[in-house]
Amino acid sequence: MKIIMLGAPGAGKGTQAKQIADHYSIPHISTGDIFRANIKQGTELGKKAKEYMDKGALVPDELTCDLVMDRIKQDDCANGFVLDGFPRTIPQAEALENALNAIGQKMDFAIDVDVPDDNIIGRMSGRRACLNCGATYHIVSIPPKKEGICDKCGEPLVQRDDDKEETVKNRLSVYHEQTQPLINFYQERDILRTVDGTRPMEDVFSAIQAILGA
Repeated sequence: MKIIMLGAPGAGKGTQAKQIADHYSIPHISTGDIFRANIKQGTELGKKAKEYMDKGALVPDELTCDLVMDRIKQDDCANGFVLDGFPRTIPQAEALENALNAIGQKMDFAIDVDVPDDNIIGRMSGRRACLNCGATYHIVSIPPKKEGICDKCGEPLVQRDDDKEETVKNRLSVYHEQTQPLINFYQERDILRTVDGTRPMEDVFSAIQAILGA
């Protein structure tokens, strides 16, 4: 079972990807983890990726795809895998499709966790974090007992730069421009399935299970 997770930043696709991986006993593959693992191990691909990352440049699509394919070919992926954060663009999707075709494989599902922008802005801009102990809150759904103070350690809570409304809007803008076209790409290949990401987390996972087969 080979699955790609799609969805805007903050839609909850990473959480669902981990649950799928646990439930179906298949690896959860994120490009960030792959980059870190290869750099730590000092592989040839890792050294190449590090050169770009050290300059603050994006790792080229072809190299990213090579790293993903290297991971996919490992034994623990024999029964499938969940891709989270890749592909992000049409060229990456095409590179992945061609690389899989070359080894006689193809993706089975692309699952889009669909959440309207307004919901995402509300979700992310309402987040508050404790830099001391790492606890996270939400001013509406998981508020601290005392406003602005961590329940666990009593330190002040902050809004991370990534969660500020302007930053979230910028990230969504990039997503709509670069990543949303993948929805049409996978729709044309008849593997796209959409779930309502505004529902409670357990309900979203139940909908995904119904698609994949319990």
